[in-house]
Amino acid sequence: MTTKSDFSEDEWSRIVRAPLVAGMAITLADPGGPIEATKETVATLKSSTNPPSREQLLAEVALEIQAMTQQKRSPLSGYRPAADGPPAGVQVLEELRAVQTLVAAKAQPDEAAAFGQWLVAAARAAADAAKEGGFMGFGAQQVSDREEAMLNQVRTAVSG
Repeated sequence: MTTKSDFSEDEWSRIVRAPLVAGMAITLADPGGPIEATKETVATLKSSTNPPSREQLLAEVALEIQAMTQQKRSPLSGYRPAADGPPAGVQVLEELRAVQTLVAAKAQPDEAAAFGQWLVAAARAAADAAKEGGFMGFGAQQVSDREEAMLNQVRTAVSG
């Protein structure tokens, strides 16, 4: 059973923000307006506080995110893609890949797999949160082609 105590403070911060970074990947893939971004953020946060399985690691991360939001602290604090680096979407995928590698190095294989599945679920929640494109709701898609492509990239990044 892997817990917070198995990670350094910096590692733990990266692990806690990873579900939100996964949601950010979707927003970056197909930026909509402020309403779409808000819906995607809310869906990601909801997914981040409700992991799809009961591994101890996932429960501890979800509780930490919930506590931070109740205290009006951003779980994404300290993370922002660099403006002078590769495109933001590439940086987000690199961060997710690095965090999944970190978890895989210290957690049991089933816990690491569950963590990766959770990151994909958080990204999927963001993608499903708001329709993209169209005009006044007509012709809009639930998940745009760019969001679907990013979901596949997130899945690849966290599947090891």
